[in-house]
Amino acid sequence: MRPRLAVLALGALLALGTAVPPAAAAPADTAAVAAAQAEVDRVAALVAAAEDELARSTVLAEAAADADRVAQEELAAARQAQAATAAALAQAQAATEVAEEDVATLGREAFMGQQSFGTAQVLLDAESPQDVLQRAATMEQLGLDRTSRLDAVEAQRDQEQAADAAATEAVGRLDVAAQAAAESDAAAQAQLVAAQQSFDAVNAQKADLDAQLLAAQTALLEAQGIEDAAAAAAAAAEASVAAASVSSTGDGSLVSGRVTSCYGSRWGTTHYGIDIAAPIGTPIYAPEGGVVLDAGSASGFGQAVYLQHPDGVVTLYGHVESFTVRPGQVVSAGQQIATVGNRGQSTGPHVHVETHYGGLYADRRNPVPWLTSHGISVGSCG
Repeated sequence: MRPRLAVLALGALLALGTAVPPAAAAPADTAAVAAAQAEVDRVAALVAAAEDELARSTVLAEAAADADRVAQEELAAARQAQAATAAALAQAQAATEVAEEDVATLGREAFMGQQSFGTAQVLLDAESPQDVLQRAATMEQLGLDRTSRLDAVEAQRDQEQAADAAATEAVGRLDVAAQAAAESDAAAQAQLVAAQQSFDAVNAQKADLDAQLLAAQTALLEAQGIEDAAAAAAAAAEASVAAASVSSTGDGSLVSGRVTSCYGSRWGTTHYGIDIAAPIGTPIYAPEGGVVLDAGSASGFGQAVYLQHPDGVVTLYGHVESFTVRPGQVVSAGQQIATVGNRGQSTGPHVHVETHYGGLYADRRNPVPWLTSHGISVGSCG
């Protein structure tokens, strides 16, 4: 994180103190140096805690949004299943009506005498023994046909009952999914409000702590006898920011910003990507060429862009303010695809980057190895 890197950068500067020309340094006051170092350590710890709190609020808000996305997907699947079972029930009911009408027609024909082939009539109407046999065979066939049609009605009624049970169960699952989705959405919104309040409060404190840290580092350098200590401390602070920033050595790029949170398990949840803080409107570029799978509204992210690359990996860029690509568009490495925003479950301007393997959300892995292999360095996450 930034304060730790600032202290390291300052330490490196002090370690090179022997290279400073004699005229640039005055004899050091050991007690003053110790006191100044203690103050630097104290304020740096406060800055580190503030940065951790800022990252925590953002990560927890994104985690709540991710859980809400899953709940919404399950609700959509339950709706599809309910619609399918309802259609199957309607089809089964229609088939049952047809089968029952067929049996009703059979009954009416028997009642009207159109198929009344009793044994007495066979004997009375038969003109020969051969005719008796033929009529008997016909009667048997009609009996079998009637039985088959009655069996078909019973089978169709069984299918209708099964379809009705499946439809009832699907409605129940839909109700459960709808309730879970509503609860998840409410929890995500509540988490965002709490996270935003925490972020705003700590962010205001951090600005003051950053100023205190710079003053403490300047005082330490002065106690060490470094000439123009203020400039040296400012240079160390700039070096720490650069060390935590995203950089590119390949054909592509990503965004000019500072990494604030890495991939992994943190604060009781899993952060599935990396967060890069930058002012709203900062350009976001494709780290490698690919095809735009989607660009627009995205649950939890407000707006997001999804790129699929030649190796099959899908990269996601969330919370964007605007996007400059459309679904199906082919983009090249280094081409602008969006701008940094603060949309969705976000507590401050940043872009959330993920890498998915085997399809969207199928297998989310640490983005650092993939980005590194494409010439993108992600500072403190590397």
